Amino acid sequence: MSYDLFRPLLFALDPERAHTLSITALEALGRMPRSMAHLAKHYAVSDPRLAQNLWGLHFPNPVGLAAGYDKDARAAAALPALGFGFIEIGTVTPRAQPGNPRPRIFRYPASQAVINRMGFPGEGATAVARRLAALPHHPIPIGINLGKNKDTPLERAQDDYIAALEILFPYGDYLSVNVSSPNTPGLRLLQREEALGKLLSALDATNQRLAAQQQRPSLPLLLKIAPDLQGTDIQVISALAHGTEPLVDGFIATNTTIERPVSHPELSESGGLSGAPLRDRSTAVIAQLYRATQGRIPIIGVGGILDAADAYAKIRAGASLLQIYSGLVFRGPELVREILEALPELWLRDGYPDLARARGSAA
Repeated sequence: MSYDLFRPLLFALDPERAHTLSITALEALGRMPRSMAHLAKHYAVSDPRLAQNLWGLHFPNPVGLAAGYDKDARAAAALPALGFGFIEIGTVTPRAQPGNPRPRIFRYPASQAVINRMGFPGEGATAVARRLAALPHHPIPIGINLGKNKDTPLERAQDDYIAALEILFPYGDYLSVNVSSPNTPGLRLLQREEALGKLLSALDATNQRLAAQQQRPSLPLLLKIAPDLQGTDIQVISALAHGTEPLVDGFIATNTTIERPVSHPELSESGGLSGAPLRDRSTAVIAQLYRATQGRIPIIGVGGILDAADAYAKIRAGASLLQIYSGLVFRGPELVREILEALPELWLRDGYPDLARARGSAA
């Protein structure tokens, strides 16, 4: 059944209520293997041209689900049936917290935009670990997005990231370090060079220690950055992936923006803006990162992907993988299939034999 039939009903609800209903439905679906198999037949696209291996992980296709949707891993069992090539859980904080006061999510259908000021609500790392440990099957990579609790002083933020990592290490395929959400006071200050270097060094040391203790490889460590960084900031951050002892294995570009485009005066609520108005800025940051790292470091592109052309533009800017979230609000899960079916046609149209050759062609 088409999402177009359900969208008016969902949009008649408060955005957070609609989101909770979708998570509850997927959580129930995750306990119904036959229903998931039926769903996968409709949404999944099996095309070897879309597959790639990064960080020692196999991604059956490049379209993933961004952090923010499934904060507590409640829907993790069902999400692969919607055709995603990977999913990212979180943001997960070490301790449970309620997040910011409601209302805290705002839809703007005319602008295809969303503003949120959630503030990392969630059940905490232990609850997420319990759900991930109980997953019966693990068909696609699962990333875990780490953050700090709101009441933790900024100078102690490192303790929160390490505490969450120690709990969740056995259950993820990669880690995403969130220092770029605009909705936790002071969090973006951790993107400054000195603070970021200390945080990533501590996480890397913990990652290596846990790997040795559990006799398994360390987890790829990705850094999620804000779209509001300037060119010099991006140069500094890109250097974290260079050198004899790189501190990150990849980047996620970008988080939501605190900027408001003058062409959209209705976007007046405070919080992080995502959706179509973020598209061009996010793509520009990806291209800057790609050039700064000489295309050697994988980038996950996210921000304003609402159709296959948006997805392809991010690949041409330098993204190896993609993530969507706000696009799902306006287009539904059909968006994943649409992108995956169109991508090979788009890169072949431009004369590229595969996705890898198309990557970075416009950077």
